[in-house]
Amino acid sequence: MIPAPAAGVFTRGRMAEDMTESQGAPYGKPETLVERLDALYEYEREPVTADKLHGWRTFIAMFSSEHIAGTEFVLGTLLVGHGVTAFDVFAGLALGNLLAVLSWALMCAPIAVKERLTVYWQIRKVAGPYLTVLYSGLLALILCLLAGAMVSVSTTAVAKTVGVTSPDYTAGDRIPSVPWIAIAVGVGTVIAVLAVLGFEKLAHFAKVVAPWMPFVFLSGAIASLPTLGVTSLSDFWQVANEKIWTGTAKPGHLQYGFWSCVGLAWLCNISQHMGMGDVTIFRFAKKWQMGFCSAFGMFLGHYMAWICSGIMCAAFEQTELAAGVLKPNPTPANIALLGAGYAGIVCVLLAGWTTANPTLYRAGLAFQVATPNWRRWVVTLVAGVLMIVIACIPAVLHFLDRIVALYGLFFMPLGAFIFIDVWVFPLLGLRKYYAEARRLLISWPAAVGWFGSFGICFALYAKNAQDDFYSLHWINDYLPTRLANYEADVFSQALPAWVLAVTLYTVCSIVQQKLAGPRPAAASEEAPAS
Repeated sequence: MIPAPAAGVFTRGRMAEDMTESQGAPYGKPETLVERLDALYEYEREPVTADKLHGWRTFIAMFSSEHIAGTEFVLGTLLVGHGVTAFDVFAGLALGNLLAVLSWALMCAPIAVKERLTVYWQIRKVAGPYLTVLYSGLLALILCLLAGAMVSVSTTAVAKTVGVTSPDYTAGDRIPSVPWIAIAVGVGTVIAVLAVLGFEKLAHFAKVVAPWMPFVFLSGAIASLPTLGVTSLSDFWQVANEKIWTGTAKPGHLQYGFWSCVGLAWLCNISQHMGMGDVTIFRFAKKWQMGFCSAFGMFLGHYMAWICSGIMCAAFEQTELAAGVLKPNPTPANIALLGAGYAGIVCVLLAGWTTANPTLYRAGLAFQVATPNWRRWVVTLVAGVLMIVIACIPAVLHFLDRIVALYGLFFMPLGAFIFIDVWVFPLLGLRKYYAEARRLLISWPAAVGWFGSFGICFALYAKNAQDDFYSLHWINDYLPTRLANYEADVFSQALPAWVLAVTLYTVCSIVQQKLAGPRPAAASEEAPAS
């Protein structure tokens, strides 16, 4: 059973008629390049139909390829720099990734299969069009930023091959050279074209490249261990604590611990699972149980690959220091080349692509909410240009862990409201999708829950942040002593932010609906159509 499309959205038949009329092609058959691009319909405004659903292999491949990615070379390296211990890495990442898998499987995928709409159109039902446009526009910018980071990772691979020096992203203050920028433009153009082709092409590309990338990470790490002095399995744990994850942060890096590892593994994709962003992807799934496919991405990518890249980073730095290099530059290409040779270079290139492709695809869908009269392929190309510009800013990779943490905290609440509307409101006797039922331009409970939860949790973190937000330390002067002494790591704010957001939203919704009185159910609450 497929839910009936909400009022105001296109039906498939109407979309076909619109495309036929606009293209002017006989019988609606696309002839020119523009007509063919217009025909790449992705169900942006209506539920996905049964004939377009995919099975287990598709989602295993997509999660494996997207999350065994260029960021793994960056985040695994950053954990080494932030001074975590070996126990922090192995135990903390295991717990955090388990929480992430359960969030995808038990929260995100069931709603995606039930509604089969993009997250943007579901947020419109919950929060009204004004907040939806704000959410979509800001999210699209952040997704372009993340895709740009992936282009930068892939560019290091090509640059290393042709002898072009990559900027030092651990410093984050150098502008790349003109040849490096030219390579980034070429890599970014390929990624943008793949994203324009839509979900089907992304899924096919993922199936091709996903199977072998984990083996490159693993083989690179194993090959790097002798450089660090590991001659047998019994040596590993001692070497891991003394030379890889030493428990001491490097200059310019904050000190991380066990809960930082848990929070990073869970929070880095919180906007996709607890924030419901991946309902856009899982709306193509045949069953909600396919949410467990996320385990392939989390435990192969955000666990094994982060650990392996940390090992390769430590081996690269030791090799460079032994050779007299005072400040090693552990770019993804440099550490992959040392550990896995040119297979590592190819892995870096494709790993960046496989993450940037679906990220830019999501960005195109997000931008289209704010530009409804533009074709998806047009806005995706516009997003691609922005992605390429961001790829040439080294500071993005330098602060990538903080960026993904704050991005998750900011965008998660509106997705959390979808979860509450669908599963909790009926139990409380409240009407789901109330903003749609009342035709509200903005839902004030959603606004209070969104900005209230983020504002409070961000302030609790920023008031004691060491360097990043020093100008906000004045907040402590106006807080009770207990709160002023409370120091919150941004990675530990995920669960409090979610609880606070849904509490504010639920309480405000009770007030809103009880004051407004009864009203006939909206179209979205009527029996679904076949």
